[in-house]
Amino acid sequence: MDWSADGMMAFATANQPLAWGVVLLMSVLETTPLVSAVVPTMPVLIGLGALAAAGTISFLPIFLGAWAGAVIGSTFSWWLGHHFGRAILRWKPIETHPAWVKKGTDGINRYGPWVILFSHIFAPLTAAVFLIAGVTRMPFWRFQLANVPGALAWAYVVPKTGDLVEKLWGLVG
Repeated sequence: MDWSADGMMAFATANQPLAWGVVLLMSVLETTPLVSAVVPTMPVLIGLGALAAAGTISFLPIFLGAWAGAVIGSTFSWWLGHHFGRAILRWKPIETHPAWVKKGTDGINRYGPWVILFSHIFAPLTAAVFLIAGVTRMPFWRFQLANVPGALAWAYVVPKTGDLVEKLWGLVG
């Protein structure tokens, strides 16, 4: 299997019943710290959104896969922070960005779940915020209260970005 963005989109198009699984995997990776920095998931997610907008694949499985993947990935990130505590903040490359950790910690301490909710939409530190929520011992239920609707919004917005790209491409091409 070709793991490039084009290969993943081709696979999802050729195997439409499995398209949700491709999106789920990409969404988990997108919301997992460190992994999200090195795996180019957004081109696949936006590309599949464009294919859905063009009618090549169905939007509903893309949306549901993105939502489930975002919830799973962000919950895993929270768990990592909760399980390893402050020790995880000494891992590379997290330790090389103490300002990000401080901003995330300050935001969570000040605004609580609101930071989680809006972090889904306003990247690029999304996965780090979920991790820091676990480190700061935000209760699981409180995290999920913001995580689930935030993931829902993200799962709608990201593929719809592909819809916008497809429409703009139609105007140009």
